[in-house]
Amino acid sequence: MITMKKAIQFGAGNIGRGFIGAVLAENGYHVVFADVNETVVGKINEDKEYVVRIMDTECTEIKITNISAVDSRSPQLVQEIAQAQIVTTAVGLTILPRIAGALAAGIAQRCSDGVKECLNVIACENGLRASTQLKEHVYGHLSDLQKQYADEYVGFPDCSVDRIVPPIKSENPIDVVVEKFYEWNVERASIKGEMPQIAGMNLADNLIAYVERKLFTLNTGHAITAYLGRLKGHRTIEESISDPEILAVVKAAMQESGEGLVAKYGFDHDAHFAYIDKILGRFRNPHLQDDVTRVGREPLRKLSANDRLIKPTLTARQYGFDTRNLVKGIAAALHYDNPEDPQSVQMRQVIAEQGLEKAVEQFSGLESGAPLVGEILCAYEALK
Repeated sequence: MITMKKAIQFGAGNIGRGFIGAVLAENGYHVVFADVNETVVGKINEDKEYVVRIMDTECTEIKITNISAVDSRSPQLVQEIAQAQIVTTAVGLTILPRIAGALAAGIAQRCSDGVKECLNVIACENGLRASTQLKEHVYGHLSDLQKQYADEYVGFPDCSVDRIVPPIKSENPIDVVVEKFYEWNVERASIKGEMPQIAGMNLADNLIAYVERKLFTLNTGHAITAYLGRLKGHRTIEESISDPEILAVVKAAMQESGEGLVAKYGFDHDAHFAYIDKILGRFRNPHLQDDVTRVGREPLRKLSANDRLIKPTLTARQYGFDTRNLVKGIAAALHYDNPEDPQSVQMRQVIAEQGLEKAVEQFSGLESGAPLVGEILCAYEALK
């Protein structure tokens, strides 16, 4: 019988520690961080606490306690999952398939132990339906009997997460710096068992609207700021958004995306445009010092059909809105040149070998000869 509230947080990186893990610990969960970084795992187990520094006009600190950590390749993790009420992730969409095996083993253990308490697995990633994606990977490891068990006792609610957590080095490697603002919306209908009472988690009924609102406003604006900033030689997001030319394009691109979102989901127009202004204010936070190479990393993922550049452009166009600034953002992403980023290297190689037009079609899933492809090519040339 499980008696204590336990949460497993896959990913003990800055977002795992500075956002999701911190919220759960503050709500009385014992948080077990699962990670492959032995130094971080060892330090969490040694210190049993860390500090979250909230950087705003007034800077504050929160001490996070009641934590431990486990190597995510260790058999101990299976036992931890078998005793948990909630599992969260902050590992990146591309890593979800790698953690599915351990998660499936934990579910299989619960099944064989006859655990009747529900477990909810929430993938807190920047992407559409990340928990649903994780569920598919997990079910690939389960037997028919275990799938039946999971169908009854394991929920995979999708969510939307929003907090800027820059990789600022602290004296203590597990302390973390975050912005004050955060938002965590979780799909109410997919939760199994009792609704978790977690301050800081909003249970949402129309989650996909929240996910797209965040992904195609904050993440769209953030990425375009990074790509235009990199092109002009700026180092940080704050430096980039302080450049009037970049600010004008980013704000207009977010508004173009916003027109599409308002038309699609019926958001209040004035409230949504105020949300855009609030986000631009967050980009200007001088304490965050967020590097353009962090925000711009993995350009191929960000240029894919359902991600933060192509999808909002197509949505806005579907409703007849102008997208010239979103197109500039896509073109800037195609210019992204960072030899230390494998996806940037791959992107440059494909463009060099196949030509820009074919590369754009391959990356974005856009049809050959689509008007948008032509506009992207023109915008790319204009940025040279």
